[in-house]
Amino acid sequence: MATHKILVIDDSRVIRNMVRDMLPKGNFQVLEAKDGLEGINIIHQERPNLIMLDFLLPRMSGWEVFQKIQAQPELRAPLVLMSGRKEEVTEKIPEPFEYFEFIGKPFEQKQLVEAIKAAMVKFKKWPQPVASTAPTATVAAATEAAGSPDVAALTQKVEKMQAEIDTLKKQMAQLLAFIKQKLQ
Repeated sequence: MATHKILVIDDSRVIRNMVRDMLPKGNFQVLEAKDGLEGINIIHQERPNLIMLDFLLPRMSGWEVFQKIQAQPELRAPLVLMSGRKEEVTEKIPEPFEYFEFIGKPFEQKQLVEAIKAAMVKFKKWPQPVASTAPTATVAAATEAAGSPDVAALTQKVEKMQAEIDTLKKQMAQLLAFIKQKLQ
């Protein structure tokens, strides 16, 4: 079973298949979305380890998908933005691209692999949400003492999400190590 999920969001079946074929063979599950709305739904459900995002998409543009990812840090993953028209990307997002990598269409396998590596490096620079410095048990005890079951339930959800984030970080490190190994 594949342990690393790569989501390719592109309205062109040719591009989706091309990316699938260009990726190094191995421990990957390639997920596909034909428009931005389907893509954002898959991001919510599957939490991919890498997102390949076309900028010009039907139903919800790549720009709108990017904005949703920006606004919700739990949706973030290394991101490769793809477009045949870079000027439309730089109109919305000025260069240099700090937290994601851009690749112009059409592209070759070597360019794709380099873009993925660069996206992983840039992802580490993406500001992460500030975690609470108070121990979780103390927070839970304080909320229970305050008598608020809603706050206690939210605290449990935060703990679960933090565990999921830690797991994703570990998987991302494994994916990066795997790609580096395959490229040597």
